[in-house]
Amino acid sequence: MMRPMSFADSLDILYEDNHCLALNKPAGWPTTHFDGKDETVDRLAKAYIAEKYNKPGNVFLGVVHRLDKPVSGSLLFARTSKAAARLSEQFREGAVEKVYWAVVEAPANPGRQAGGVPFAPWADKDAGSLEDWLLKSEPKMRVEVVEPETEGAQFARLLFQVRARHNGLIWLELRPHTGRKHQLRVQLASRGCPIYGDDKYGSDHPFGHAIALHARSLTFLHPITQEPITAKSEVPKLWRGRFAHLLNAV
Repeated sequence: MMRPMSFADSLDILYEDNHCLALNKPAGWPTTHFDGKDETVDRLAKAYIAEKYNKPGNVFLGVVHRLDKPVSGSLLFARTSKAAARLSEQFREGAVEKVYWAVVEAPANPGRQAGGVPFAPWADKDAGSLEDWLLKSEPKMRVEVVEPETEGAQFARLLFQVRARHNGLIWLELRPHTGRKHQLRVQLASRGCPIYGDDKYGSDHPFGHAIALHARSLTFLHPITQEPITAKSEVPKLWRGRFAHLLNAV
């Protein structure tokens, strides 16, 4: 007799205790609901907790940060209101160390774009930083790099390190120092190197419901014990097929 499908079968749990739940979010799923129509990761996580701990009624789950729908990787939830408040404060203050992996298209013509915007420094450097001012464009439903004095613009900074290069693609490790909307996607695309599969920001390569951006790990202080916790997630199977040579080039 076959065992009935469990909610636990649908989740890749990275860390769990009475206060926190970290999981490896699949690409193509929203983190949380807005209009109540789409199935979301937070709903699946609530169902998992209710099933595992036999909790009747509404299960508390605090959404302390989000990943874009096409992004995969380490996603953290709080299981109590106290944990939610303390973890949210860590994210606001930049105390959570975030590490992302991205596969980007190598620039066809390293140099400077029209208007003096520099092309990707990783074309000939193995490590460095990117600093930009970003502004959300409501009509276009995207974020753009703008001049520093632009009204409403927010400063964005990230560190990058090249992990491998192969056949026109570059595998980057990214550590954002700020948490702006679409920050990694627009900072990379603005230098002529969109994330693979990210058609919103200029990629011509199909990648299913995903883009090649993966939240590799989160390191945070436990909201009760204050011990550092790292939730690290493996890349999706789609990466291992599409980017096998790149991932094995390390």
